[in-house]
Amino acid sequence: MHTRKITATVFSVILFLSLQAFTQTTILPRSTPEAEGVSSKNIISFLEAATKSKHEFHSIMMLRHGKVIAEGWWKPYRPELKHTMYSVSKSFTSTAIGFAVSEKRITVNDKVISFFPDKLPATISPNLSELTIRDLLTMSVGQDPDPTGPVISTQEDWIKAFLALPILSKPGSKFLYNSTATYMLSAIVQKVTKQKIIDYLRPRLFQPLGITGIDWEIDPAGINTGGWGFRIKTEDLAKFGQLYLQKGKWKGKQVLPQAWVEEATTKKIEQTPELSQAAKDSSDWRQGYCYQFWRSRHNTYRGDGAFGQYILVFPEQDAVIAITSETGDMQGELDLVWEHLLPAFTSDKSIADKKESSLLKQKLLNLTLNELSMATDTSVMAPSFNFTYQFEPNAKKIKTIQFDLNNTNSSLLIKDDTATYKLNLGVSSWKMSETTRRGPSLVGAAKNHFVGLPATKVAGKYSWIDGSTIEIILRYLESPHTEKLICKIDGNNISIETSISFSPNAKIPVLKGVINR
Repeated sequence: MHTRKITATVFSVILFLSLQAFTQTTILPRSTPEAEGVSSKNIISFLEAATKSKHEFHSIMMLRHGKVIAEGWWKPYRPELKHTMYSVSKSFTSTAIGFAVSEKRITVNDKVISFFPDKLPATISPNLSELTIRDLLTMSVGQDPDPTGPVISTQEDWIKAFLALPILSKPGSKFLYNSTATYMLSAIVQKVTKQKIIDYLRPRLFQPLGITGIDWEIDPAGINTGGWGFRIKTEDLAKFGQLYLQKGKWKGKQVLPQAWVEEATTKKIEQTPELSQAAKDSSDWRQGYCYQFWRSRHNTYRGDGAFGQYILVFPEQDAVIAITSETGDMQGELDLVWEHLLPAFTSDKSIADKKESSLLKQKLLNLTLNELSMATDTSVMAPSFNFTYQFEPNAKKIKTIQFDLNNTNSSLLIKDDTATYKLNLGVSSWKMSETTRRGPSLVGAAKNHFVGLPATKVAGKYSWIDGSTIEIILRYLESPHTEKLICKIDGNNISIETSISFSPNAKIPVLKGVINR
C-alpha cells in the first residue's frame, strides 16, 4: 500500500511537471504594455476607433519582445476558437516550400512541369516549359485573368486544369494574384513528400510551436488547397509571426532556416510598377510581393487574408500583431493600426500609467459585437412559436425548417437534401451549436469545399421585429462570416430573405414555404 502511494505520488508529480512543461511550450509568455515600452493609451485609442469604425474586429493579439502585451476577442468570438485565414494560408504554404528546399527535396528554380508529367497538355508552350516554383511563389505565373474561380469550381483535377491554361506573359515578369498558383505549391510539396502540407508541417512547424487543433481544406484529390482554407487560433497565428520575426528561431532552436525567412519576406516583384511613387506610398498593396508574404508600409511585412485576417510583423519595433476580422475595406483597417498602434511602440519603459493600464484591461475583457441589427420588440414576442415549414425547390436545397422559439431554449432545425442541422438560438444572449452545415464562404463554390473538416462552432440569436417578422443571426465563429434570415409570416405561409455579411446586397432568391401539417 505504502509503495503504491509513493508510486502514485511520483506519477502525480511527473504528470504535473509534464503539464507545466507543455503549458510553457504552448502558451506565449505574458507581460504588460508598459513593461515592454508600449503605451496602453494608444491601444485604448485603437480599440475605441475600431468600435466606431465600419470594420468588424473579431480578435487582436499584440506581441512585443516575444511577449503578449494585449489580447482581446469581441464576443461571441473566443480564444479557443479557430478562425478561417483565407490567404494567410499562403504564408504557411510558402513555409512548407521553405522546409522542402532546406531538406534539398526541391529548389525554387525547379520547373513546375517536371513534377507532373502525367498531367501535362498535349502541347507544352515555351512559357509553361519555363514556369518555376519561384514564379508560383511570387504570383508571376503569367496567366491572365486569375484562373482560380473557374478551376476550383468546375474541375475535378485542379493540377491538370491549371497546366492546361494559357500563360500569356513570360513567367516572372508580371504580378497577378493567383490563388491556384499557391495550390500548385501545395501539390508540389505533396508530390515530393507523399504528405499533405498540413501533415508535412506538423513535426517541422506546428509541434515545435505548440500549435494544435488546426485544419485545412482539400481538393477532390486530397491535396490541401494551399492558398486558402486553413483554420487556426489567434495565439497560434501570433506564434507564427513571432517565429518569422525571430528569423526562424524558437526557444533557442533554429526551426526554420534564417536564410529562408529572409528570402521569403523580402520584395521579389512589384505589383504596380507603372504607378507613381506617390500612388504606391498610399497603399499597403503596392509595397512589393515576396514569397506569399506582402511587404507593407513602415518597413513591415505581413501574411494577409481576405476580409482582414493579418499577421503583421514589425522588425524595427520587435513586435507582432495578429488580427482576425471581417471588413470590406482592408486598407482602412490597416490604417487604424498605423495611426494608433504603430506609435505605441517606444523604447521608454517609464511611460506607466496605472489608470490607463487598468482601463485597457477592462476594455479588452469586455469587447463585444453588436448582437442584432434590430432590437427585439418584447411587446409582440410570442411565448412560443413551434412550426415546421416545407419549402418549394430552391438553390439552397432546403426542404423544411422547424422553428422552436420559446424564449428559453430555442432552436432552428434545417433539413436539406443530405442532412438535418440543429442550430441553437438565444433571445437575450448567444447560444452555441456545432454544425456541419456549410456557412458563407468566399470559396464556397469550390469542389470538395469543407469536405472532411470537423463541425464548426455557430452562435445563434433571434429577435421578433414585429408580430409577423423574425430576424435570425447565425455567426459562424470559425470563419469571418455571418448569415442573416428575415422570416416573414403570413398565415400559413412564410418567406425567408437570406443575406451574408460579406455581400449583404447580393440577390439571393427568397425562400417560400408553407406550414407542414
